Amino acid sequence: ELLSRLRSKLRRLGAERELVLREGRASAERGRALQELLRAVCQPNEFERYTMFIGDLEKVVSLLLCLSSRLARVQDAMSKIDGSTDAEEKQSLNERHKLLSRQREDAKDLKENLDRRERVVSGILAKYLTHQQLQDYRHFVQVKTSLLIEQKDLEEQIKLLEEQLETLEKSIH
Repeated sequence: ELLSRLRSKLRRLGAERELVLREGRASAERGRALQELLRAVCQPNEFERYTMFIGDLEKVVSLLLCLSSRLARVQDAMSKIDGSTDAEEKQSLNERHKLLSRQREDAKDLKENLDRRERVVSGILAKYLTHQQLQDYRHFVQVKTSLLIEQKDLEEQIKLLEEQLETLEKSIH
């Protein structure tokens, strides 16, 4: 029964992931349309600022999510430390925790810088876009970020379920 429930949940998560991927493709298409509009109306250096911002947005959000996920796994491993855990493993986990914490703080600084750049880009675009087009741009940025987060979360859940399923299947056989 447990195997059946895990497989069922895995199928539901897979279907959710497909929906998020479809939404991502639709959002990317809106992004391409916006990019073509901006290419036509902005100065080349302003357009370049926009494209660099959009590219960096995906990279920084992905980096933050990756580091947060890795840090959570290390913290989980640290919570399982007990008297039988050897000193070398404890030290390794502590060092990884410190490194990942520093890296995540650096990534947060990058995100703050990116937020400032977004305000600059938004100011530039306000010169060329109608109020509704500017709202569409802001919505595009927000949706892009949300979809990245949702996709990463689903991938983590699927990975965890697959590992649980594998472990359970091995224990049964």
